[in-house]
Amino acid sequence: MNNKPIVNPYLAVLVGVFAVSFSALFVRLATAPALMIATYRLLFTFLLLAPYALFRYRAELASISWKQRGLAAASGICLALHLVTWFISLHYTSVASSVVLVTTQPIFVVIGSWIFFRERISRIAMIGGAVALCGSVVIGAADFQIGREAFWGDLLALAAAILVSGYLLIGRRLRGGLSLPVYTFYTYGSSTVALLLTSLVTSTPFAPYPASDWLLFLALAVVCTIFGHTVFNWVLRHVQASVVSVSILGEPLGAILWASIFLREYPTVRQALGGSIIFTGLFIFTRYSTRR
Repeated sequence: MNNKPIVNPYLAVLVGVFAVSFSALFVRLATAPALMIATYRLLFTFLLLAPYALFRYRAELASISWKQRGLAAASGICLALHLVTWFISLHYTSVASSVVLVTTQPIFVVIGSWIFFRERISRIAMIGGAVALCGSVVIGAADFQIGREAFWGDLLALAAAILVSGYLLIGRRLRGGLSLPVYTFYTYGSSTVALLLTSLVTSTPFAPYPASDWLLFLALAVVCTIFGHTVFNWVLRHVQASVVSVSILGEPLGAILWASIFLREYPTVRQALGGSIIFTGLFIFTRYSTRR
């Protein structure tokens, strides 16, 4: 039986990085509240993917245990909180600071793996993580001088990195026994329900929004989620995790480029310095932590 993938996995990685790099730009261009942007992003993603899972994976959907469903719900809640926290951060701090800080999530993933799965961390990886965190301090100190709002946005971006780490850690445990369509059905579904309920409780308006916002909601679902994060989940079956982890470091570079072109928002010298330190540390960290 030929298990060779139809699409070149390395090409798919590049497509995924290119797709997710638009997330920050789309969020900044939208006029809707951060909570509603996250709600419609997940809702449209779920509505686009659910029919395929229901048609092709109906038996597996019905056969998974309640424990797996509970874990998928927890993963979805972490994803929902991550999106809302990160989207809010983009309204307080620059795209450069926010996307670079949220990309520190590999550090928290490996720390969580050490705490919950007792996985060892090499000394070189720990040094790389420490270097990346020093870069975060450089960016935070620079933004604190600009104003407290920018510093608050940086803290929210770091919180978003921690939250997405919970989503990834739980997903890693689940993906061992679930196919990708089933995993995304329950995770995206629970995330959508959590966001819808939160929007209702907080009386966040579901409408009206300009036509441009609806196009941005759809673009976030199709481009950034389906062709971005979902592609990464598929690629992990065909290439080493280190390839994906290091490649994702290209997301902030793309996001900063789009912000410079479309928003006329250019990174400061200190942001560039802090970002360079973070990239260096994360490159070392991901290379040596995923090898083990």
